[in-house]
Amino acid sequence: MARATPRDPYEVLGVSRDAEDAQVKKAFRRLARELHPDVNAHDPDAEEKFKEAASAYEILSDPERRATFDRYGHEGLRTGGQEPDFGAFGSVSDLFDAFFGGGGGGGGGGIFGSAFTRGPAQGADVQAAVELDLAQAAAGESVEVTHEAVDRCERCAGNGAEPGTPIRTCERCAGAGALRAMTRTPFGQVVRQMECDVCAGEGKVPEQPCERCAGRGREVARRTVRVDIPAGITDGQRIRLAGRGHAGEAGAPSGDLYVVVQVAADERFVRDGDDLVTVLDVPAPLAALGTSLPAPTLDGEVDVDIEAGTQPGETITLRGRGMPVLRRPGRHGDLRVVVNVVVPRRLSREQRDLTQRLADSITEDNMRTGESLLGKLRRALHV
Repeated sequence: MARATPRDPYEVLGVSRDAEDAQVKKAFRRLARELHPDVNAHDPDAEEKFKEAASAYEILSDPERRATFDRYGHEGLRTGGQEPDFGAFGSVSDLFDAFFGGGGGGGGGGIFGSAFTRGPAQGADVQAAVELDLAQAAAGESVEVTHEAVDRCERCAGNGAEPGTPIRTCERCAGAGALRAMTRTPFGQVVRQMECDVCAGEGKVPEQPCERCAGRGREVARRTVRVDIPAGITDGQRIRLAGRGHAGEAGAPSGDLYVVVQVAADERFVRDGDDLVTVLDVPAPLAALGTSLPAPTLDGEVDVDIEAGTQPGETITLRGRGMPVLRRPGRHGDLRVVVNVVVPRRLSREQRDLTQRLADSITEDNMRTGESLLGKLRRALHV
């Protein structure tokens, strides 16, 4: 199969044929940043586009190659052994790193930045859960939470060495904790720095690894911590305990512990923000006559006055009987008591006679509410 002819490097970089070196370099850097793998993960052709841009820059940045191309084109470069080849690079990320260094941004290594080094990694965060009932969530609670986390090995005190045995300087990196690798690019030799694969960047290795943690200096431990749950907390909220997560590497800070609070459903109430909603069953005759009935609250039952003629779905609000407002001491939501007028069933003969006498005595005046049709529908549908 015939080899496809590459595009004109001036066209690829978008520069004129009389462009100066600084213009060529600026055009390549702009184009290369646009083709970074983090920006073009959706573009399957990003690698080939970057290789094309790198090839064009390699030609135009070298006076000899540029002169050869201007006189003889790509064929002159091939016959003269001057055609660039980027086939040895595995991916667009590797290719980008070879030109710009690890990290892919202005702070990476390579020809446009300093070498990149990674320090000991901070410990990861841990998540645990605690379940409370509604009363506990309202009052606030101090609870114990048990969870597993990576902790410093107690046997070796985190240094990875069997107690009483020495820790020696890593021979592979000579104690530097990093290795340098040299890559040849069209711009010359690029030195990259990476973490030592033997000492994991610490520069030292135990002569005899700890038997308990196999030289890692860390182990999985089971911890129990006491957590103060603030009054008024809602289901799904998290409490952060700084530094209680996984231990960091080589003395790096530990991660955090996040305790997720799960508030169990309460058969008496539905929570609506800081308000509580409950339903009070009221027999139809008592709703007509008016009465006083006990309703549940967080502090026990209280008597609620039902006015004569109370209709189904009407709401009676008890101020300050709801949940505490989180982190606002002394403030509480309300308790909304929804009246559920219950029509009696399975009446006795005497009850039927009494109900019939009541029904026979009802007139239009007893049925008049003063509500519009829309108002009646809203009340009936609770909207």
